[in-house]
Amino acid sequence: MRLPPSRLLLPALALPLALALAACNRPADPAEPPPGELPATTAADPAAPPPMESPVADAAALLPAHHWKLTTATDAQGQRIEALFARPDAPVQLDFADGRVSVSNTCNRMAGGFTLEGTTLTLGQMASTLMACADPKLTALDAEVGKRLAGALTLAATAGDTPELVLTNAGGDRLVFQGTPTAATRFGGPGERIFLEVGPETKPCSHPLIPDKQCLQVREIRFDGNGLRTGEPGEWQNFFDEIEGYTHQPGVRNVLRIDRYTRTDVPADASRHAYVLDMVVESEQVKP
Repeated sequence: MRLPPSRLLLPALALPLALALAACNRPADPAEPPPGELPATTAADPAAPPPMESPVADAAALLPAHHWKLTTATDAQGQRIEALFARPDAPVQLDFADGRVSVSNTCNRMAGGFTLEGTTLTLGQMASTLMACADPKLTALDAEVGKRLAGALTLAATAGDTPELVLTNAGGDRLVFQGTPTAATRFGGPGERIFLEVGPETKPCSHPLIPDKQCLQVREIRFDGNGLRTGEPGEWQNFFDEIEGYTHQPGVRNVLRIDRYTRTDVPADASRHAYVLDMVVESEQVKP
């Protein structure tokens, strides 16, 4: 006797349906993800992505390789700390070198020791120059910086095209600094420290690419270990290069402390040396 087609299908469907019902009713395995979810990736899974690198893993190398300029400062309530931006054209700057941090673009230059352990940057007592500033906002700036950059700070630093340094103090103040490479970083090593005396007036000098060029008049001078001049200064000569960070004012004689770097890739028609101002040692207005 031949059965109808519907009777032939029933046995074939019964077994899969029974298995599906049993699977739905069995206790859930705690290690198995809920239906519709992908299994979690474990550390033992070879396909797992590598753990993210700590943001401060290279802070010890990153800090001295850059100048750090303040871009954002907020208190524990998230309010901008206006007192730290008394000089909008010259933000507060931190520089780290040889276990010391220096603070510039304030009324007085400040400096002190520091230690770095993991995510904690500890700043020691800061010493400062004693120059008076006519602008009361600049005078207050020193106190505001000293109050917020003191003791143990939580540090986070990221590298990349635009390095960033974030310091948070115990009171919840959050200071964000942006890094720009130092001259030593840009030129691939430390420079040679020299002193140049710059005369009060420039003089015409011949340059094939710059008509009517005016050159600084400079001569090299030397100081001993006590900061006293020693020997005879060199001859006055035309200075065809630029001194990074220095703007000459006619009628003013200056003694400059300069770091001189040797370029590895010398641009066309340029000197093999690069000159970067470290500080102005002496400054004098010269009457005509």
